[in-house]
Amino acid sequence: MTDYENLCDAYLTLLSSDPNSCVELGLTEKLDQLPDPSLGMVQRVAAMAGELRDKANALLPRLTDFYERLDTQLIALSAAALELRNNLSFNGKLQAQQLPDAGEEISSGIFLLVTNDPRPAAERLQNILARLLQVPVYLEQALQRLDTPVARWVDIEVETIQGLPEFFASILEWATTEKFTDLDSLRTAIDKANSALADYSEALRQLPATTAFSIGPEKARSLIAANGIELSLEEIHGIACDFVQRTRGEIETLRTKLLAKYGLDPGLGTSELQKFLNARYCVKVENNDFSGVIQRYKDEAAKIETFLTGRDLFPIPQGQAMNIMQTPDFMAPMIPAGAMMPPAALREGTRTSLVYLTLSPELMDEHTELGIPLMMVHEGIPGHHLQLSTAAMQESIVRRTFSANEHAEGWTTMLEDYMLDIGLMGELTDEARFVTKLDISRIGARVAIDLYFMTGEVRFLDIGYGLDFTDSDPFANASALLIAATGFTAGRAQAELNWYSQERGYPLSYLVGNHLVWQLKKDYQAAVADSMPAQEVDRNFHRIYLESGNMPVAMLRSVFEHEIQRAL
Repeated sequence: MTDYENLCDAYLTLLSSDPNSCVELGLTEKLDQLPDPSLGMVQRVAAMAGELRDKANALLPRLTDFYERLDTQLIALSAAALELRNNLSFNGKLQAQQLPDAGEEISSGIFLLVTNDPRPAAERLQNILARLLQVPVYLEQALQRLDTPVARWVDIEVETIQGLPEFFASILEWATTEKFTDLDSLRTAIDKANSALADYSEALRQLPATTAFSIGPEKARSLIAANGIELSLEEIHGIACDFVQRTRGEIETLRTKLLAKYGLDPGLGTSELQKFLNARYCVKVENNDFSGVIQRYKDEAAKIETFLTGRDLFPIPQGQAMNIMQTPDFMAPMIPAGAMMPPAALREGTRTSLVYLTLSPELMDEHTELGIPLMMVHEGIPGHHLQLSTAAMQESIVRRTFSANEHAEGWTTMLEDYMLDIGLMGELTDEARFVTKLDISRIGARVAIDLYFMTGEVRFLDIGYGLDFTDSDPFANASALLIAATGFTAGRAQAELNWYSQERGYPLSYLVGNHLVWQLKKDYQAAVADSMPAQEVDRNFHRIYLESGNMPVAMLRSVFEHEIQRAL
């Protein structure tokens, strides 16, 4: 094996050190294990990542092949990011000591074994049983790791754990239906796991806690750079300010046009117009039978694929599939509106995505004739499903598995405008763009709140809404901005803020990615405008973007430059 191949093997070994990652990636190892929650494991993974980063950086100068060099740079970046996350500290302690995440770590792998694993039920249930048997010991180790956790994160953890008995009960019901041979053992393991979870929650509540969770501007810069985003905090904040001003102007222009189109009172506000459109374009549901809504999504996905195939704008490969279904009752607490589960990157065979839709009479404003097409654009083809299923067909293990949030979210948010620009919605383009712009308004607030939560600097919340942020509680300040930007209820805003606070750098990836992808496309168009017609420019841009695999947009730019040079 070459040094490059050995490096790729070492990268895969690091990824597979986490049993939950094995499930997510579609590997066949460690499926019957829970992760090791100990502080020692956190430190060992950080050390492994640091060693891999050094090996990649040492190999890089000796490589001449463009794509081997690219993969090696990605390995170095991925390893450095993992090392940084595991070594991240604030309040004088590692984040791992202040972040209780047992509920998520226990349930996430089991959830994927239930929902996104093609093996026979008996095999999956055996893995789930083995994991459940480990829960009591896991929780003891998880508790030992903690030292003065963040109070908000304790609340999130307790709420997550409160939903697990219902989840486990649904697994028992499934196992009963499947006539699982170890049903009694599964029932006993669930009882013991539930008891241990209750004890853990009580012990967690007794720990001294802190309200401080920011990491400061210097570490925020390092974290963003480790995600492959080559922008300063100030540049990112400026992108958010420009986006808010531009988007609010677009919404106002569309509001005026639509009020005139429907003969409505010119003084009708944005939220009232949105309610009018939701009512006019609602999907009819009778007797709480949502099967028609699910079918509407399936029909729309097929319609969009036909629309795109006729224009030959995106490469749509064979060997991929997308299943759309209503969220089962037991999963609804974990999927409040909807979720897309991408293909397992390292699982062979048909690359299958699962789209779950949580439907209820209260949520039907989320599922209208205006919203359904754009949701399918975002989650299906040409959105996340097409992007991630195509990436899963990459020859490069690295570009199959690399996690680049701004690459994924930038692609899908770009498409929401692009698909309207090329006529997907016909006479309803203005209506669809209006509701889409209202929905996407949240991504400007996400940038501001992400920067604020990471740095602790309230100035980042000022993105043009004219609000005062004087509350001593950072969640109160962030909630005020999010509600102003989106119209969310207070409860929904707080739920959003939970993951903003924990997934540092992810919330800002939506707008940053959107900005970077549009800029990349404009630069590509300018570079090749004299050599090909506009439709071919779009087709080639989409092909290179999709078939190159996963990576930060900044590194994808070098791929476009390489492909342009090859074509000369």
